[in-house]
Order: sequence, then C-alpha cells, then structure tokens
Amino acid sequence: MTNPPSSMIAELQSFAMQLADSAGALALRYFREPLAIESKADLSPVTIADRSIEETIRRMIGERFPEHGILGEEYGADALDQEFVWVIDPIDGTKAFVSGNPLFGTLLGLLHQGRPLLGVIDAPFTHERWHGLPGRTEDNQGRPCRGRQVAQIQEAILYTTSPDSFTSAGRTAFASVAELASLTRYGGDCYAYALVAAGHVDAVIEEGLQPYDFLPLIPVIEGAGGCITDWDGSALSLQSHGRVIAAANPILHRELVARMRGCP
Repeated sequence: MTNPPSSMIAELQSFAMQLADSAGALALRYFREPLAIESKADLSPVTIADRSIEETIRRMIGERFPEHGILGEEYGADALDQEFVWVIDPIDGTKAFVSGNPLFGTLLGLLHQGRPLLGVIDAPFTHERWHGLPGRTEDNQGRPCRGRQVAQIQEAILYTTSPDSFTSAGRTAFASVAELASLTRYGGDCYAYALVAAGHVDAVIEEGLQPYDFLPLIPVIEGAGGCITDWDGSALSLQSHGRVIAAANPILHRELVARMRGCP
C-alpha cells in the first residue's frame, strides 16, 4: 500500500491545520464559561463545545472533500469505506475542559485506505500543536520532534490519564509497570502523548479508549520515532479494543508490551 502523492499530502495537511484553527477558536470561546454538562450513555460528559466543534469540522470537511468519510465522537460514523476517512475527537479531555484544566485538546486524524496517514494534537489554551505525517512530526513552530531514547522502564517517565479508567485487571497490570518507572504521573489526556512525541515523557499506558481517541495519535507518535500499539503489540485500527501503549522508542515499547501483554 502506497501513500498518496506528496502534493496531495501537503494539501491535506494544510486543510487539517485549518480545521485545528477553527476547532481551537471555538474551544476557547467556551472554555471556563458556564456550560450545561450532559452525560452520555457511557456516563462521560459532553457539552455544547464538543458538539459545536465537531459540527464545524464536519461542515468544513463536507465542503472541501465531500467524498471523504468521517468518524467523530459526537456524531458517529459516515462512509467509513471511503479511501480517506477523517477521525475527530472535538475535545479530548472533556473532564479536564469542564473543570477548567487547560490541558485538553482537539484530535484530528486522517486514514488512507484504513491506515493512519496524518494526525494532529492541538492544545488551544497553551497555543501548542503537534502534527505527524509519514516519517516526521513537527510542532507548530515547524521544529522536528523526536522521542527520548530511554530504553529501560526503571528510567522512564510514565503517564496515564486516570487510574479510574482501568479495569481491575488492567489497574494491576499498570501498577506492575508504575512501580518500576522512574516517575509516574496522572492526567493530561492527549497532552501526555504530545509530550512523548516532544521528548519530555517516555510512555503512556491507557485502557478504555475509542478509535477517535487513539487513531489521530499514531502519526504523531510514529513520526517522532516512537511506537503506539495495543497492549499485545498489535497495530491499532478502527476495530481495536482500546488498550493503548505509546512509547518514545521501539526498545522501551517492547519492554512495556512484554509486561502488559496477555492482561485479561
């Protein structure tokens, strides 16, 4: 399977930046303002900000690329059999967002023939953005990103968003890694993965994620020289079950998979 021509990738990248700009402006309009918070079927929170951002992104995609498919957190799937499919998490970290924590972000991904081609992590409050393409990840200043080369868990800085997101078995497996790590921190949502790509954090382990949570991350992590898979080391896809390991380099990733693999 080959990637699209470089000219097409450049056009898609430019458009993804426009989507992120629009999403960020909307997020900041609503952030730290009084908002009604609703609970979805899975008891996760949702606000007008989540819905407005996804509506805007979907409208922009429909106007520019009407033939493209879309998968979004708030409004579901449309035409997933198309050559190009956009994956949208309008506010990754809604719990952070509604509690005034600035480390939320918008995730944008683009699949080509089912494989992640382009990914964006946009953190509007901190004015930071990371975008990944085949072979490279850059920040919003155009600087290349590269993950740290820590090879042992004992030297690694480890993140997860919340221990409450693990099953009982998953929590036990994570704890077996955390007790070895040099430093374990909680919180961050998508921002923690950006820190892996930027060379500040060595790994993130999470459970219970959905495709729109992790597919946009793949080009960002891999473009910075890292690895991101499920806990068994298998490639992530639309069908993955939501257990994710992201590591700054392949050696550390293998060590983490060896400890997490096979968790029931």
